[in-house]
Amino acid sequence: MRLRVGVAVMTALLLLYILVVGQKAVSALSIGISTGEPILAVMGGAMIVLPLIALWGLGRELLFGWRAERLARRLESEGGLPTEEVSTSPSGRPARSDGEALFPTYRAEVEADETDWRAWYRLSLAYAAAGDTKRARSAVREAIRRERAAQSPV
Repeated sequence: MRLRVGVAVMTALLLLYILVVGQKAVSALSIGISTGEPILAVMGGAMIVLPLIALWGLGRELLFGWRAERLARRLESEGGLPTEEVSTSPSGRPARSDGEALFPTYRAEVEADETDWRAWYRLSLAYAAAGDTKRARSAVREAIRRERAAQSPV
């Protein structure tokens, strides 16, 4: 629940930022056009692109989070989440050594069946426990792709 509140707060702040930048961009564009200042008009037009990119990125991240959470809930309901205990630091972060010890098991599971989204998701959890966020996200993306491919008729 705490994570969702954090996501909601950050989303609201980013949307506020996008709104303010968008308003400034439209203002600069209209002032530049009305006063005949081409540099201000071009800068205002270019500034409009920034909020659009931010909206695209925000939408993409929220969709990724929603899909990853959906897979986690599904895997949990199937009883497929890893059962190994991983020690954590006082801040709640998993101990890297525990995550690294789990990694070979889940990597072998993926190598045994690369089409299994469940194996990819469990591998992402091992990466996350080992502190490798980049590979964890990549493995979750692969799990999402594999699950969607399994759902679509061939």
